[in-house]
Amino acid sequence: MTKPFGLWPSPITPRSMAGSLRLNDVQWDSDGTTLVWSEGRSDMGVLVAAPADGSQAPRDLTVELSVRAKVGYGGGEFTVGGGQVYFVEAKSGRLYRQALAGGRARPITPAFGNAAAPALSPDGSRLLYVHSYEGRDVIALVDAAGKGWPQQLVSGHDFYMQPTWHPDGQQFAYVAWNHPLMPWDGATLYLATVNGDGKLEGAREIAGGSDESVFQPAFSPDGRFLAYVSDAGGQGQVWLCELASGTRRALTSGTADYGQPAWVQGMRTLAWSHDSQQIYALPNAAGFRTLVALPVAGGPARPIALGDDYSWPRQPAASPTDGRMALLASGSTQPERLITVDGEQTRVFRRTTTENVTPGELTPARAVTWESAGGVPVHGLLYLPRGFEPGATLAPPAIVRIHGGPTSQAVSSYNDGVQFFTTRGYTVLDVNYRGSTGYGRDYMLTLRGNWGICDVEDAVSGAQFLAAQGYADGGRMVIMGGSAGGYTVLEALCRAPGVFRAGLCLYGVSNMFALAADTHKFEERYLDSLLGPLPEASAIYRERSPLFHAELLRDPIAIFQGEEDTVVPRNQSDSIVESLRQRGVPHEYHVYPGEGHGWRKAETIETFFKAVDAFLQQYVVFG
Repeated sequence: MTKPFGLWPSPITPRSMAGSLRLNDVQWDSDGTTLVWSEGRSDMGVLVAAPADGSQAPRDLTVELSVRAKVGYGGGEFTVGGGQVYFVEAKSGRLYRQALAGGRARPITPAFGNAAAPALSPDGSRLLYVHSYEGRDVIALVDAAGKGWPQQLVSGHDFYMQPTWHPDGQQFAYVAWNHPLMPWDGATLYLATVNGDGKLEGAREIAGGSDESVFQPAFSPDGRFLAYVSDAGGQGQVWLCELASGTRRALTSGTADYGQPAWVQGMRTLAWSHDSQQIYALPNAAGFRTLVALPVAGGPARPIALGDDYSWPRQPAASPTDGRMALLASGSTQPERLITVDGEQTRVFRRTTTENVTPGELTPARAVTWESAGGVPVHGLLYLPRGFEPGATLAPPAIVRIHGGPTSQAVSSYNDGVQFFTTRGYTVLDVNYRGSTGYGRDYMLTLRGNWGICDVEDAVSGAQFLAAQGYADGGRMVIMGGSAGGYTVLEALCRAPGVFRAGLCLYGVSNMFALAADTHKFEERYLDSLLGPLPEASAIYRERSPLFHAELLRDPIAIFQGEEDTVVPRNQSDSIVESLRQRGVPHEYHVYPGEGHGWRKAETIETFFKAVDAFLQQYVVFG
């Protein structure tokens, strides 16, 4: 007898998920002989190196020191060049230097503040990096051997990102922006010059502004061009600035998005070929990416086949000496791998899981669109349980997942959480509500002033879409989300009671006033655009805060919180849980010591998914 939906035996267990590692970035040494990448293993960040030809086994470079940058949400952990790797140590925030050939790492910056996004000068003598201390961000310069005290090179903006050197070792580019903007709202690309004494000689604007987002400046190896991504035309396209003339031109067009919201340092979607003749890029269409080569002289993009289900490649890195590429790649049924591409040959360098689960047991993503309130089209990704055909007598329960941000996008990368549900017999819908990225600037800007409205309407209409199409049982819908997605969970359960059988809320926002007062610097003015500036918009903050109408929340809910979360502090969850307790609403509350904004520890991941499975069995499968 076939087991009921939600109780299918699954090859994906909480323990197997806890054993997976995370790949963060990959880079080449400057001579093209060695690859270095960063891995997340439980709560440790580890650098690993291996010859690019695969002639030797990978070797851990850092064992006692955890590699992790903590400016904003992190990212930009390391850089490589001249046989050395330079990285940020998690506890101290210092930059360290370590030889790839072996030996101990040693610090090259003092232990105050936090460093990120190190960039090594072409001659290997100096490092640019972003430094944050006591709420003030700058671009700093330090001797690469640690022989001198760091100098503040650029200051005056609230935020800096992506410093990168010109091949002449004197010019450099960077992105900057100020409150109340977020980098996807508007940011400016600068070209600056530093002299031999480490003094800034001037900076000029290349692109961007308050209504244009720019992303990832990258100089051509021959020094002629500066490439970047801009959404000036309504969609993130690749642009070129010819440095000698200052002429700018778009290298791409169409509806695909070549950028992404800059939530962390060190993000890349572009990489120059070693001969400066083409740019490797990652166009995103409806949550699916491809790898293409863009001829600098003009002409159509050349697709580069990766093979397997690699529908979400990221962090492209081009060899500095030949046509090889390295990148991280996954797909909805393919766990992430570190791969190299040489012509038509793709080689796997590192796997994140044992890959004992075959792709045939997993569920592929498909892009879907439905109509929300007022007939507005909304996008998402749909995953159906293997073997289920819409129109069957019995339909499965569904997990309606709401991504965080809220300026972000659910994409077709591998997500073991999605497969955890589908292999147990749940339908999953990842909702890219109005305000999500990847569908154009206008779609993203729809959420301005409308957070708590558009996202809630689109979550509810997404659940209704599943039921109307026969994809899921309309009486057994679950809404799930973390951070901003957790907020939408709470607000949807308040504003549309009974639509969802239950909710799963991970470190969700319940009080907008507290969020504005307590969150970290990167997001402390984010609500100005999502809701409005205070105190003028105080009535909206109250109206959109689930805590102030928590009496409307009556559906069962499980709430999960990291004890050390500085983005959405624990008091946000404590407050809503106290209201649930006082009114006798069925709920569970799980607080994880040592965790912040998301789970890193293996034991937390295993415990979390066990708790989720048990909660759903109680309130959805048997409830």
